[in-house]
Amino acid sequence: MNLQDKSRSSRRSILRGTAVGVAGLAAAGGAAGGAFLLSQSNAGSASAHGADDDDNKYMHDNNVDSIQTILNVAITAETLAVIFYTEVLNNANRLGLNNAAKKDVQAALVEEAIHRQFLAKQGAKPLVTKFSFPLGQDTFHRFDSFIKTQQQLEALFVAAYLAAGREFALLKRPDLVLIAAQIGGVEAEHRAIGRAIGNMNPANNRAFETALLKKVGDAPGVMKKAGFFGPRNGNSYDWNDSHYHNASTHMDGMMGENNNDQDWD
Repeated sequence: MNLQDKSRSSRRSILRGTAVGVAGLAAAGGAAGGAFLLSQSNAGSASAHGADDDDNKYMHDNNVDSIQTILNVAITAETLAVIFYTEVLNNANRLGLNNAAKKDVQAALVEEAIHRQFLAKQGAKPLVTKFSFPLGQDTFHRFDSFIKTQQQLEALFVAAYLAAGREFALLKRPDLVLIAAQIGGVEAEHRAIGRAIGNMNPANNRAFETALLKKVGDAPGVMKKAGFFGPRNGNSYDWNDSHYHNASTHMDGMMGENNNDQDWD
């Protein structure tokens, strides 16, 4: 796939050469959480790790979140991601997305829905279910607002995977470090695809992703400060609206639908 293919958008992005995403996050003070999946062998056991006295003392002394806390932040962010990409697809024509861009957005939605579904099976509980967007309805009515928000969100998610990897390592859970890296890589792909849709060249413009968080548990405050946790009239998106639940977890051409898949393509 050529991420720099200008045909991915039907218009030239006015954002060429501008700094969006991480720069905006720095102004907001950091990044929010993405998805951190338990391995299949640990399904349903989130509360089994870090629950005894020794582990609780270790987490307190080393300023490390519990796995359950990370999962709860994760499903909150994945819920927001599913809402975001659902709204983008619903407004694709207004945003001027061509068929290639729509397919890329659909794939991102499928991937975020897979993450959210798996997290829910682990007992993760979202911290909130009503969200807002910093740019309000313009997020889905103006191409530049859509791209800016998409870049900010995906930078948030990548940063949180980095923080989760560190915390999982401190908790001596290499299996979860691996999962954080696997899913963080997908979120980084989403950020590059967004840049490609926005005609920002090069699309893959980072040698190292930016580490903006020390703890995943710090993410909710950052998300609120950035404007994602302030629902109000005209800028409120509620997960309990049933149409968000219809996001598919299947798509032709999708690979790596499970963390233990061994495809190489």
